[in-house]
Amino acid sequence: MQETSVGIGGLFLSAFISSTIAPGGSEAVLAYLVAAKHYPLEYLIIVAAIANTLGALTTWMLGVLAAKKFSVASLLPEKKQKALEIVRKNGLWALFFSWLPIIGDALCFAGGWLKLPFLPGCLVILSGKLIRYAVIGWLFA
Repeated sequence: MQETSVGIGGLFLSAFISSTIAPGGSEAVLAYLVAAKHYPLEYLIIVAAIANTLGALTTWMLGVLAAKKFSVASLLPEKKQKALEIVRKNGLWALFFSWLPIIGDALCFAGGWLKLPFLPGCLVILSGKLIRYAVIGWLFA
């Protein structure tokens, strides 16, 4: 049982890190744990989605803090400024795609930068991540 509890901790840590500035492999960890069948699929999906959402909210808070000290042009390269424009144009719904590689982190950062409503933002981010991990879990179940 010790091995599987480390697996859940590893899933949480991997999913959290994957949704911050650092890259991670939470999909592979989830797929491994789903295939191992030590835990219910729903439990694994929820752990991964919550941890990944917490990582996204960490990036969101970095955006909030950065907006207080820096101008967009001085802080963000042109590619990241594009994410800011996407969120400005589409609002909270752009955050649904925070699960996407590369741009997802920038979308969360932009949400914080633009001071979008926090609780609705959390719910939109969580819903996108839940769907993503449910699809991955279903594929490997």
